[in-house]
Amino acid sequence: MVKLHTDTIENNITRHTLLTSIVLHLLPGILGGIGFYFLSPIVKANGYPTIMALIISGIVILIPLELGFLIYQKKVTSQNLFAGVIQYFKPIQFWHYLLFIPLIIVIAGILFKILGFTSTYLMTLFKWMPSDAILDMGLNSAFTKSKLLFNYLLFLPFLVFVVPAIEEFYFRGYLLPRMPAKLKGWTEITHSGLFALYHTWTPWMFVVRTFAVLPLIYLVKRKENLFLGIGAHCLLNSIDFMTGLIFILKM
Repeated sequence: MVKLHTDTIENNITRHTLLTSIVLHLLPGILGGIGFYFLSPIVKANGYPTIMALIISGIVILIPLELGFLIYQKKVTSQNLFAGVIQYFKPIQFWHYLLFIPLIIVIAGILFKILGFTSTYLMTLFKWMPSDAILDMGLNSAFTKSKLLFNYLLFLPFLVFVVPAIEEFYFRGYLLPRMPAKLKGWTEITHSGLFALYHTWTPWMFVVRTFAVLPLIYLVKRKENLFLGIGAHCLLNSIDFMTGLIFILKM
C-alpha cells in the first residue's frame, strides 16, 4: 500500500499535502463516474432512468470505497473511527440543529436558483455526450410506473440516507479537517470545489454546487459538528425523492 504524503499538525490530526487531498477528493468520484457511465445505457435499455445507474454505482463503488477507506485508516492509525479518523463530533444545543439545518437548505436552494444559469451554460459544453449518459430522474412518460416506483424505493435508503451520510463522514469528517494548512482562508472554497468536481456524473453543475455547498461546509467546520452536514445533506437529497414520489403518485 502506498503511504500518503502528509504534513503533521497539532491536535493529533495530520494534514494532507495538496496533491494527496486532491487525489482523495476526486478518486472516488472518478471511479463512481466510470460505474455510472458504464451502467447508464444498461439500465436505460431495461426501462429505468439513468438515476438507477447512480444508485447502483453508489452501492457497489462509492459506499465500499469511502467507508472502506475510513475503516482502513482506523486500522493503520490505531485511532477510533469516530472522533479519531472521523472528526467534528463537538456537541451543540438541539436548537442549533433546528436553526442551522433549515438555514443551510434555504441558502443552498437560493444559490441553486441564482446560479442555475451556469449549469445551463456549461451543459452546452456537454452536448457531445450521448443521451444515455445524462443523469435522468425519470420524471417523464418514457418510464412505467412500476419501474419508477422500484427506482425510487432504492433511491430513498441509498441516495437520501446512506450515501449522503457516508459522503459527510468521508468529505467533511475526514478530508476537511486534514486540508493543507497552507490554504488558510481558501480551505473551504477549495474543499467545496473539489467536492463539486467529485460529482463526475453532473460536471455541468460544478459552479452552482461549489457555492451551494459552502454554507454546509462553513457551519460544519465552525461548529465542529458533522451531524449538521449529515442532516442538511440528507434533507437536500430528499427533495429529489419527494419530487419523484409526487410525480409517480400523479401517474
